[in-house]
Formats: sequence, C-alpha cells, structure tokens
Amino acid sequence: MSFINYILENRSWVTKLSLQHIELSILTVLAAAFLAVPIGILATRSRKITFVSMNLANFGQSIPTFGVIGLMLPLFGIGFKPAIIALLLIAFLPILRNTCAGISAVDPAVIEAGRGMGMTEKQILVMIELPLAVPVIFAGIRTATVMVISTATLAALIGAGGLGELVFRGIEMYDSNILLAGGICIAAIAVAADQIMGIIEKMLSSGGRREAADVS
Repeated sequence: MSFINYILENRSWVTKLSLQHIELSILTVLAAAFLAVPIGILATRSRKITFVSMNLANFGQSIPTFGVIGLMLPLFGIGFKPAIIALLLIAFLPILRNTCAGISAVDPAVIEAGRGMGMTEKQILVMIELPLAVPVIFAGIRTATVMVISTATLAALIGAGGLGELVFRGIEMYDSNILLAGGICIAAIAVAADQIMGIIEKMLSSGGRREAADVS
C-alpha cells in the first residue's frame, strides 16, 4: 500500500490531524505575534529593552524544542497549552527581530515630515512607522509560521495531536507509508502557508509604499 492509498483510505483521520496541526500552528504564531510585536516596538525606543529582549529570545531559541516540550510536562501537563508554550520560543525571535528591523529601517525624513505636520510620537508610530514596517514584520511572521508548522510535529509527543502522530506511528511501526503520509502532509501545509503569506506580504508592501508617499 502506497502512502497515497494510506491517505485516501484514512482521509477522515488524516484530515482531523491536519486541522489539529493547523490550529496549533495558528494559535502559536498569533500568541508569538501578540507578544513579540509590542516588545519589538518598545525595543526600538530603548537599548536596554533591545539588549534584554534579544538575548532572552536568542537564549529561548537555543534550547532544543524537544527538551522544552519535556520540561512543559511536569509544569502544564499534556495537550495544546504546553505545546504552544514550547513552540512559542521558536516563533518569537523572528517576529521580534523583524519588528525591530522594520521600524528602525523607516526613513528618518518621513518621520521628520510627520513631525513637521504636527503629529505626536504616538501618531507617528501608528500612522507612519507601523504601516511602513508592516511588510517586514509580516515577513517575520511568515518565517515563524513555516518554522512552527515544521516543528509542531513534536507536539504529538505530549498529546497535542497533529500530523506528528502519523510520523511517530510510522517510526514505531517501521511503516514508511504512514511516515511519508505524515511528512508529506506537513510539507504541503508549510508550502501552502508560505505561498499564501507571500501573497499577503506583497499586498502589504504595496500598501506600505502608498503610506510613505502620502506622508512625504
């Protein structure tokens, strides 16, 4: 039986695991963006915050995900919650780094033009810096999404479900069809997510350029 036949014959189960994998990835990336973007904005205003946040993020990402998942078990038990916390460490750094880079790369002349128009610092952030930085920030979210989709395979080890169940079952049973079914589905989701977010990124880039033209 080929892995394609396996997917077709078990499509309801494979679909269920795929949806779990997608849900886990989306929740993780949203949580990471919710934390990383505000911290990234604050980091562009303070060198101390930049130093602390970047070093903590680098330290968190340097810890093997497998080890973090193991650490989550005694603290939070099994399921989605510990899996999201563990995967959050992977998604956080690229979003934080791109947020800092995007805001720092805004042309000072555009900011000065905003000040000349009487804008407050908050208005400059909301109406100039963020719109121009959004494409770069979203590129970080795009990178984080693909990384999380790939690494979320390990979430199956702590009962969070997802396509990792197929991968590990294939390994346990020495069945290449099951293993390939899980691996190819994960790859397909990652490629699809990357393509979709690439399209959105191009749209945001166009919008950012229009914002800059309006202010200048």
